[in-house]
Amino acid sequence: MSITFKGGIHPAENKHFSEKKPIEKLPAPEIAYVLLSQHIGAPAKPIVKKGDEVKFGQKIGESAGFISANIHSPVSGKVKSIEDIPHFLGGYSTAIIIENDGLDTPADELEKHSDWKSLSPDQIPKIAAEAGIVGMGGATFPTNVKLSPPKDKKVHTVILNGAECEPYLTADHRLMLEHSDEIVEGAEMIRFALGADRLIIAIEENKPDAIATMRKSVEGKQIEVAVLKTKYPQGAEKQLINALTGLEVPSGGLPFDVGCYVQNVSTAKALRDAVIDGKPLVERVVTVSGLAVDEPKNVLARIGTTLSELLESANGAKGEIGKIVMGGPMMGLDQWTLETPVTKGTSGVLFIPPKQAKVGEETNCILCASCIDVCPMKLMPTSLAQNTKYEKFDMAKKLGVLDCIECGSCVYVCPANINLLHYIRWAKVEIRKMSKK
Repeated sequence: MSITFKGGIHPAENKHFSEKKPIEKLPAPEIAYVLLSQHIGAPAKPIVKKGDEVKFGQKIGESAGFISANIHSPVSGKVKSIEDIPHFLGGYSTAIIIENDGLDTPADELEKHSDWKSLSPDQIPKIAAEAGIVGMGGATFPTNVKLSPPKDKKVHTVILNGAECEPYLTADHRLMLEHSDEIVEGAEMIRFALGADRLIIAIEENKPDAIATMRKSVEGKQIEVAVLKTKYPQGAEKQLINALTGLEVPSGGLPFDVGCYVQNVSTAKALRDAVIDGKPLVERVVTVSGLAVDEPKNVLARIGTTLSELLESANGAKGEIGKIVMGGPMMGLDQWTLETPVTKGTSGVLFIPPKQAKVGEETNCILCASCIDVCPMKLMPTSLAQNTKYEKFDMAKKLGVLDCIECGSCVYVCPANINLLHYIRWAKVEIRKMSKK
């Protein structure tokens, strides 16, 4: 029997466009645009300058605080410039621009540990920090910090997230099919670092081939493969924890408050590569899809590859592009230019035709409560939006607006086309401004 949580929605999956497409390794870009801010927290500080020669995997940006991450060169070559370029969150942000010499001369900065079980548990997060590993499911939280919970918070259960519940995205699906053993080894490193007793790999039931493949890879190991009901947002960490353990993360709390830890399968693979192969995070699997793409596919792309190069790899667009989305259609971010580069958190890029990109005109709320029925956090989105609209931010806070995971389920079902998520995000911004004052 498949496992799930209360609430959620069932949007069209549209995974058939790319789920059968093996991962295709893209050539390294001739020019790599490496953003210094591609993770939650402080942007990395550049430690190279214009004209410097750099090697593949060399650290070029240094973590600038407790919540920050190192950045490494995805190519060998010369630093062309350090300047502001389009950022995936909007506006411009500083990037190190590297002219590729085509040699991929390795830096070999990270030590290789083929016998990783001889390491101490606290060495795993240190390697993750040096390798610049962040959550690759989209959250981009520095992995070394996440692997170092407070001493009084004992983690008993590690959950590896292979749900990939967003429509269109198949990057994690293909990674599980093609690199299952490496994912399992990375998961075991996470359990080792945390001293957890239980390890669960959670996969939605719409990926039967991945379920079978992962079950084969865990044979003889104390690892469970749990089958989840196909529902959005099944992959959200609080919903995963509740569905798999029955535990509920408290309002304002974190998974370790209930003894749990959630990490994406791609992150586990990256951790394994850093520990065993001494490879920093310089590339990732990206799904290139959408109805405006001629040949949807999954590609292994270097960090710093532009969206225009991804589109070209998919044989370009078929017709006009109405919208470009980095990530999935539910929680992804609209992009205003194809010159935005791939980052550590880029799980997919969708190219949407104009007709599909159109949004209906907003009308008045009809009090149908559909948004309340589907909210996975048991909130009242229509009340949150109404209070925010009239700038009653204190009331929105009392009603739990900060607990919203911004999954967009409420917007999806709203018959009045109210952009409830817009109001919720606005309330969060204003509440944070008030708290700083």
